[in-house]
Amino acid sequence: MLKEQARRTPPPQWVRVVGGWTEFQFAERRMPTLEEINAASADTPVFVLHLYDRAILNGAALRACGYTKDSPNPPGGEIQRDRSGNPTGLLIARPNATILYATLAKGPKLPPEHQANSTRHFMREMNRLGLTSAIDAGGGFQNYPDDYQVVEDLHRRGELTVRLAYNLFTQRPKQEFDDFSKWVKMVKPGEGSDYYRMNGAGEMLVFSAADFEDFLEPRPDLPPTLEAELTKVVHHLAEHRWPFRLHATYDESISRFLDVFEAVNREVPFQGLRWFFDHAETVTERNLERLKKLGGGIAVQHRMAYQGEYFIDRYGKDAADHTPPVARMLQMDLPVGAGTDATRVASFNPWIALYWLVTGKTVGGTLLYSERNRLDRTEALRRYTAGSAWFSGEEDKKGLISPGYLADMAVLSEDYFSVPDERIKGIESLLTIVGGNVVHAKGEFDQLAPPPLPVLPDWSPVKSYGGYHQASVDRLPTALAREAAAHSRLHQLMAQFARPARNDFWGLGCECFAF
Repeated sequence: MLKEQARRTPPPQWVRVVGGWTEFQFAERRMPTLEEINAASADTPVFVLHLYDRAILNGAALRACGYTKDSPNPPGGEIQRDRSGNPTGLLIARPNATILYATLAKGPKLPPEHQANSTRHFMREMNRLGLTSAIDAGGGFQNYPDDYQVVEDLHRRGELTVRLAYNLFTQRPKQEFDDFSKWVKMVKPGEGSDYYRMNGAGEMLVFSAADFEDFLEPRPDLPPTLEAELTKVVHHLAEHRWPFRLHATYDESISRFLDVFEAVNREVPFQGLRWFFDHAETVTERNLERLKKLGGGIAVQHRMAYQGEYFIDRYGKDAADHTPPVARMLQMDLPVGAGTDATRVASFNPWIALYWLVTGKTVGGTLLYSERNRLDRTEALRRYTAGSAWFSGEEDKKGLISPGYLADMAVLSEDYFSVPDERIKGIESLLTIVGGNVVHAKGEFDQLAPPPLPVLPDWSPVKSYGGYHQASVDRLPTALAREAAAHSRLHQLMAQFARPARNDFWGLGCECFAF
């Protein structure tokens, strides 16, 4: 697929794979090699992002980025080099993902009309999966308000098919307070409409508090400047009644964050101010008690579905059994919302997240959780709908099909409550309605489908593959599809005769990801 897309992509554009996959989903259970990436394309830059731990660049991408023998390692990252000191094409996040963000940002941008078209296609792909709303946590190199303009324009034209609540993510280390001081004068939480509204601050509040998870590396020790910098920002947000969220992976970091929040609360009482942690994989019960006392919540994402094997290798199977301790959070009556860490880490597919919550398995099939930390299907779905509505302050109008709530719903391809576990991952929507309007329809509802969108630019992968997260055998050009189908049949036969006890041989290995 990389080779085929590289052939279509004109200079100076890149082929980019931005997250949503793991080496364990493939039959080979390994990463692509630098040799394979270079063989796919000699002249078109290829950038492949894997979680928050590394990126693989072919030679053309190294040249486009200007990485040479003389390039120093940037702060927080490593450019891997050969014995002669030349970059190999592997970028390593050590100890954080800044080098990955920064390199991705070096790529050429599409013109605004192509960005708008791509955004509409992405929303339709979410509609195909049954999504009608999303809460956006911002991200590195996503600057407000400039990089929000495309979505602002689509909102103004009435072309959003997913309801969006967005958070403001500071982009400037050591200048975070200046960013939020400026933004509190520009926009207010809740401002906007039911389709596009401002949700608060985060998930980056200060860079000194960024405990990015990379389970291939030891847990980072956050700098001693954390407390003073975070206090200043959170105090300012609390004074202006801005909801906030904070990326938090490790319990050691969460302890320090809660120290700050408790101190600020004594000076500027939160008193119902909505705030929450994102992720919280290793949070302890003691810190859950502290969080509850302050009125916070936890937004849980399925990062462990993509990184569980790495976590087990570093911390052991017993530690992995409660990362994060979702069932215990619910027993303590904490607000818990389920989601995805899309798109740079995990897939945006909600059914993979629901599969993870229900089965306790990774995308690669490794069992992470005992039954005590798994959710039944009803509770998992409740966390993804009504539970998550709390995190945008919309629990009185989202998450239920009920009078007075927004007219959003999806008719699914299979019965989520009764299909075998492995088929949860393949569920999609046959009919998706947002605000009473049909935004996606197929199969028996095909006659209700909205008109197809044009594809801009002409070389976009969506034109050839028809969408993302669909079986690649169905989306490859004909000749490649025949070859892939032959390999698929061969592997199925091999699985049948060599490994008859394993029914999930392909897992998610035949999925097509966004370039």
